[in-house]
Amino acid sequence: MRRSISEMARECGVSVRTLHYYDQVGLLRPAAVSEESGYRWYDDAEVCRLQQILFYRELDFPLREIAAILSSPNYDAQEALRRQRELLTLKRRRLDRLLDLLDANLKGERTMDFSGFSTEELEAARSAYAAEAERRWGGTEAWRVSQERAAESGREDREAFRRQSNEIFRRFAALRSLSPAAPEAQAAVADWQSFLNERCYPCSRELLAGLGAMYTGDERFRSNLNRFGEGTAEFMSAAIAVFCKN
Repeated sequence: MRRSISEMARECGVSVRTLHYYDQVGLLRPAAVSEESGYRWYDDAEVCRLQQILFYRELDFPLREIAAILSSPNYDAQEALRRQRELLTLKRRRLDRLLDLLDANLKGERTMDFSGFSTEELEAARSAYAAEAERRWGGTEAWRVSQERAAESGREDREAFRRQSNEIFRRFAALRSLSPAAPEAQAAVADWQSFLNERCYPCSRELLAGLGAMYTGDERFRSNLNRFGEGTAEFMSAAIAVFCKN
């Protein structure tokens, strides 16, 4: 489902200004931008990504850390959700303690217990998760290069990247009737790897194989790729698997 920026803002409970800013800093880019009007359009993949961003914001992660985590080629969405749930559970426990303290005061039970105000447990867990995320997703050469290139890219660069990557995805979609091992499919994979090497990060076969698995294992990737034709994600993933075994 495609949404305008105002529809996206209304549906997700954020401001249009916030969406503009997230696009500006490369944290959440629209699926498409109209060349004539400059209107931004968002698909379901961007909604899922925004939800991830808002989970991290709810846990007071700085935008810089969120961008570093989400931009990693090794990002594991399911693992991230599990860890976010742990942190939100700690936050809920703190709020429950504060509510208990308020209820006691409303009943006239004065207490000098200030433990409910402490954020020490939550902050320790959040810091540990941030450090773990940096180790798992931020310590690779690929991540470092991707961050440098993202910082250097401007709006025109991002639009060129989107157009060029979409062209490759359309190419995969057009090849879906062939075997993933067909020469045409394998040539498309080689071009995709070269594109990632040039525009994103050093893309080894090991890293490419991990990306291929995510194209079907992560619903955001699957939905985004299947916009170009049902089964594109599965075909691209299978072609990458063949390429990386050879």
